Amino acid sequence: MRIVLITIFPQVVELASFGILRIAQEKNILSISAIDPRDFTRDPHRTVDDTPFGGGAGMVMKPEPLLKAMEKARREMPRTPVFLLSPKGRPFTQRTAEEWSRLDGFTLVCGRYEGIDSRVENHVDGLVSLGDFVLSGGELAAMVMVDAVCRLIPQVVGREESLQEESFSDGLLEYPHYTRPAKLGDEEVPPVLLSGNHAEISRWRREQQLRVTWQRRPDLLKTAPLGGEDVKVLTKVVQEP
Repeated sequence: MRIVLITIFPQVVELASFGILRIAQEKNILSISAIDPRDFTRDPHRTVDDTPFGGGAGMVMKPEPLLKAMEKARREMPRTPVFLLSPKGRPFTQRTAEEWSRLDGFTLVCGRYEGIDSRVENHVDGLVSLGDFVLSGGELAAMVMVDAVCRLIPQVVGREESLQEESFSDGLLEYPHYTRPAKLGDEEVPPVLLSGNHAEISRWRREQQLRVTWQRRPDLLKTAPLGGEDVKVLTKVVQEP
């Protein structure tokens, strides 16, 4: 997979030199690079922003450098989509990460300053948002998305089966994890995890998923695929004092 970030801070791709992103690149499974819109400016100061028409605070990113950077990305990856990071965009979720992980690649356009000239939106394949909050620019959000996507690419994560039991993989939060020591002060690991009974462990973990999701993110239960046993467990959990 090839991923391109369009950003005035191309150094951000150095965040991909750690952990599984580094390993994926060393295996030639993944390529991450950046295109700097400043390279497509003509003035000595390499200006990529200007004051907004109609007045107002802040500066707006000019359309021409961004569009030329996007043209370069499309020439290099003609059959891959270009997404603009924007608060107006589709929320980025685990499902989005799964969809993108099946692509040959994609380009993320990272804004800065007060915003981007709105005409740029007419030249992208979609808008995407990391969440309902404001960042100084799109770079950190883009790298979060890159990490979420790339760990789903086959052979990137060492044990791929672990991906199937993570938070949001089945619409619920993940069950609690424990490791050695079995006793930490007055806190002990749940006995079922030491029993060796895999069927009981599986039931316990599912119950814990439902319990934690109800306690921390009950909104997820509205769309999570639940079976009959899940409903019974949830009914018991909800009725608990």
